[in-house]
This record gives sequence, C-alpha cells and structure tokens, in this order.
Amino acid sequence: MPLLPYNKPALTYAQQIQQLQERGLTINNSARANHLLESISYYRLSGYWFPLLADKTNHLFKENSNFDTAFNLYCFDRELRVLVIRELEKIEVSIRAKMIYVLSHQYGAFWYQNPTLFKNHISHSKSLGSLEEEYNRSDEEFIKAFKKKYSDDLPPSWMLLGLTSFGTLSFLFSNLQSNRTKRDIANYFGLSDTIFGSWMHSIVYLRNVCAHHSRLWNRVMSIQPNIPQSPKKTWLNNTAVPNNKSYFILSMILYLMQTINPKNTIAFRFAALLKKYPNVDVFAMGFPKDWEKENLWK
Repeated sequence: MPLLPYNKPALTYAQQIQQLQERGLTINNSARANHLLESISYYRLSGYWFPLLADKTNHLFKENSNFDTAFNLYCFDRELRVLVIRELEKIEVSIRAKMIYVLSHQYGAFWYQNPTLFKNHISHSKSLGSLEEEYNRSDEEFIKAFKKKYSDDLPPSWMLLGLTSFGTLSFLFSNLQSNRTKRDIANYFGLSDTIFGSWMHSIVYLRNVCAHHSRLWNRVMSIQPNIPQSPKKTWLNNTAVPNNKSYFILSMILYLMQTINPKNTIAFRFAALLKKYPNVDVFAMGFPKDWEKENLWK
C-alpha cells in the first residue's frame, strides 16, 4: 500500500470533544474535559484512551468507555513515573560513585583519558568529546576554581564524571575492556559486567521516557535490559516474564536497590499506587499472575 500524505486538520477543543463523543466516549463534564485537553493535549491523552477502543483502526470506543477512566490512567502513569525517576536518581548516583572510586584507585584520577582501557578507540574519542563539551559549558563553582588553579585540560574523574550525563557514563562503561576491574564494579551490584552494561543502557532509556513525560505504564520498551542468568541477589523466580514491559523494569530497579538501599519501600509504594487506582490493568504492564508472592516484591 502506498504511503499517504497527512492531511488531517487541527481541531478546536470543542471539535475534539465532539469527535470523542461521536466515537462513543462518554464525557460527563465537558468543561473539565476541555480544560484537560487544553492543559495536557489531545494527542498525549490519546495514549490513555487507546486501551478503551473496541475498533482501533476507526477509533471507536467500547461500550461505557469514559473520559474520566482515561484521565485516571494518565494520573496513575504520571505518579508511576515520579516513583521510578526518584529511584533512578539513587541508582545513577550510586553507579557513578562506584565507577569513579574503583577505576580511579586502579588506574589513577584521569583513567577516562587512557585509550588502552577501552575496546573501541573511536568510541572512546567520542566519549572524550562529550566530556570536554560538558566540562566547557559547566558553570559549577568547583569547575571554575579548577580552571583557575590547574593547567590540566580536564579535571580528575571525580569532578568531571559528576557533571556528565548518565548516557555518557553508560557508554564509557560498555566500552571498557573486559577485565577484573570492570567485573568488580558490576559484581558490587550483583551482576555480571555484560548484564550490568545492558541494565545501564536501559536506565538511560527509561530516564529519557520519564524526563519527557512519555507513557510508561504499558509501554513496550524499545531498549530491553538483558535477563540475568546467575544473579547474586534475590531475583524473580518466574523468569519467563517479558523483559520489555514495566514489570521487568520495576523488578530491575528493585534488584539494584538491594545494594543501594536495602530498606527501600518501592514495592510498598507501588502497591499503594495500585490501591489508589484500582482499575489499572497490571497484566498490560507485563505483571504475571501471583507477582506479589515473588520474594523480590515482598
């Protein structure tokens, strides 16, 4: 079938409401719906009424579908992202600290500049370029002080890698030569270096999803974390679950937090979130039957 040019016109808020009603969506309060469409946008909300469609080609809703149901799902997803990003911050800080400590003690303060430590020299050069850009545009006081006092082109890793994005850090780790030092970093978190590198890459992706306020709850992840074969800490007994849904991602976070904050309350807070939004379909998030019985989730 040949591709068609997009020719749908932009609709007013009133027209958007009329279109939804004509397609079978019940809207109890048009003024409130108008406000939400104005504040959030039709297109962003459409991802949350998509599960309510009986005919997804012609955008026709199931019987008794309600605008409020879709908005409640949007609110659940927003709170889920807040929960996730809160834990990702702790994970990123911990990984950053461990990498800097282990590599600096093994190879010195400027290990990130040593090309022999990395597998691909072209990729290493790109990483250095990213680090230099972040250093040059930083307005941190400690960077200003370093530039005034020292002649080095770049500061030690414990300064510089505190500035860099987690994406650059993930790229650096993946490109490290496979050796005991790399394994020591991953082993601290109870994983092999290969699995750990994969999980770091997934965290970068997940962070971007949350940062851009994109739909998370039933998302099929474009970048999936690898499944650990010999995890050193409590992991899922049911290993047949898909690794491209929210359940696996949340389980990954729970696994890492066993090292970072063993007394975390993630499972408790997630259960409270489900109680607050009882209509959320956890199976659409990749949750299996009896997931609450998993030791990781207790």
